[in-house]
Amino acid sequence: MTKTTGNQGRSENRSRTQNPSMLENFKPLLVDVAVPIGTYYLLKEAFGMSTFAALAWSSVVPAVRTVWSVVRERTTNALALLTLVVNVVSLVASFVSGDPRLMLAKDGAVSSTMAIGILVSVVAGKPMMTAGMKPFLVKGDPDREAAWERLASGTASGSVLFRRKERAFSLVWGTALLLECVARVVGAYTLPVDTMVWLGTVVIAVVLTIAFVVGGGVAAEPMARLLAAEVEAGPAAGTPGPQPELTVAA
Repeated sequence: MTKTTGNQGRSENRSRTQNPSMLENFKPLLVDVAVPIGTYYLLKEAFGMSTFAALAWSSVVPAVRTVWSVVRERTTNALALLTLVVNVVSLVASFVSGDPRLMLAKDGAVSSTMAIGILVSVVAGKPMMTAGMKPFLVKGDPDREAAWERLASGTASGSVLFRRKERAFSLVWGTALLLECVARVVGAYTLPVDTMVWLGTVVIAVVLTIAFVVGGGVAAEPMARLLAAEVEAGPAAGTPGPQPELTVAA
C-alpha cells in the first residue's frame, strides 16, 4: 500500500494551480458573451418577454462586468464592453421596430458594431478575437501557456510573426462580420421579407464558416506551429545570450 507524501501532495496542488481547467480558459467568453446571449434567448423564447425587455435584462451581466473592471481592476473589459454596446444598439433599434425591413436590417447593425469593435482592437494593437482563439491553442497546458506569453510579449524568436498572425485572425473576423452586415442590410431592403427571414440565417452561417476556415488557415494554424516550436525550444530560446565584453584600448 502506497502513501502520498507531503511533497507529492504539494506537487499535485501546484500542478492543479499551474494547469487551469478548460472552464477557466473559456471563462471570459462564457461570462462576457455566452451568458448574455443565452439569457436573451431564454427570456424571449422561454418566458415570452418582448425583444426590448429581453435585451435590457441580458445587458445586466456585461454592464456589471464593464463597471467592475473599470472601478476595481482599472482596466476596460473589451469583450464585456462590446457585448454591452451591441445590446444597446439593439435596444435603440427596437424603439423603431414598426418596419419589418428595419427589424431585419437591425441584425446587420449588430454585426457591424461587433465588426468595428474588432477592427478597432486590431488597430489599437490588442486584437479582440485572441480571447476566443487562445483556449483552443493553449489547451490548458502550462508549458503552452508560458510559450504563448513569451510569444505575445515579444521575448521569443517567433514573436513578430506570432503577433502578426494574431492581428490577422481578428482582421479576418472583423472583415467577415462587416461583410455579413452589408449582405443583411442590402437583402433586407431588396428581397422579399419572407425570403430574408430564412436567408439571414443562411448568410450568417456561411460567413461564420468562411471566417473559421480562412482564419484557421491564415492565422490559427501558423500560430499553433509557432507555439509548438516555442514549447519545444523552451524559455531559454527567446532570451538573449551573454554579450561579449568590449576591450577599450588605452
